[in-house]
Amino acid sequence: MGYDFKITRTASPKAKPDQTALGFGKYYTDHMFLMDYDEGQGWHDGRIVPYGPLSIDPAACTLHYAQMTFEGMKAYRNPEGGINLFRPDMNAKRLQNSNDRLCIPRIDVDLFIEAVKALVDVDRDWVPEAQGTSLYIRPFIISPEPSMAVHPASKYWFIIILSPVAAYYEGNDKELHGSRIWVEEEYIRAAVGGTGFAKCGGNYSCGMIAATEAKKQGCEEVLWLDAKEHKYVEEVGTSNAFFKINGKVYTSSLTGSILPGVTRDSAIRLMRKWGVEVEEKRLEIDDLLAAAADGSLTEAWATGTACVVSPIGLLRYRGENFPINGEKVGELSQKLYDTLYGMQTGTAPDVMGDWVVTL
Repeated sequence: MGYDFKITRTASPKAKPDQTALGFGKYYTDHMFLMDYDEGQGWHDGRIVPYGPLSIDPAACTLHYAQMTFEGMKAYRNPEGGINLFRPDMNAKRLQNSNDRLCIPRIDVDLFIEAVKALVDVDRDWVPEAQGTSLYIRPFIISPEPSMAVHPASKYWFIIILSPVAAYYEGNDKELHGSRIWVEEEYIRAAVGGTGFAKCGGNYSCGMIAATEAKKQGCEEVLWLDAKEHKYVEEVGTSNAFFKINGKVYTSSLTGSILPGVTRDSAIRLMRKWGVEVEEKRLEIDDLLAAAADGSLTEAWATGTACVVSPIGLLRYRGENFPINGEKVGELSQKLYDTLYGMQTGTAPDVMGDWVVTL
């Protein structure tokens, strides 16, 4: 199905930022995508317009009841000068599942992908080419409908904005390093039956207090435990977590409180293709720390769109440090990063055959 999006180009293009000092989410491109939903009409009037503020009623239900969903993707400059997207259909399908949970109308997978491609194409000159950089893509849905009633809205906006970025963790654009992770016991990210599997704003705002505590403890991120027993390992901050113990890789099963990461799925499928045994199961924190103490935990890493693969060098739990592999980057996590980032940037072949979409 073809989509015809009206394009209104900016009359005042911005100066491009220095590619060596992008940071993450500091700069935004010249244009954005907008589409309306009205009950009885469906999604309509998709358009690309100059990037700018939104006019929203103070009583908009999104502001009061957080009925919103979002996605995170990247576009990469390949060696031929083209632009690569990585498994955009996975983001589209995950957004559909998030929308179902938040009572927001679904967006067709093809519509989602075509909207992303159209906006990236209009702002293709913003896709950076320096090592470790990319164009971050943020599709999101909010409701501007003014209402204080606690029920699903009847009007929504589907919006996409773009931001040229460097590596999420400073320094990883040049060489991977092992990050330090604080194991959180007091607060929870999500409970089974809640919105943990959905990508929505509330899942992230509620985690900020733990992330703040992690930084006070000299750590870069948080390792969440389950909500019920504070016993099982779940996620690392905004990423999925993997642990290699006695040659086998473990990651939490999708219990309903775990975000089904696109990079998580990609890493699992690649490792199984390589013959690595991967088990999706609930891993107890006591068993994990015992493996760290006796050396059988030889690698750990986090995966996510923002960081791709981020090695974990140390876990800090109840005031005690548990180093992993001498806080050095492991062979498997490095291979995963090199393969995934290579596929995304076009510097390595798409070994799965259909993961890379080129504009």
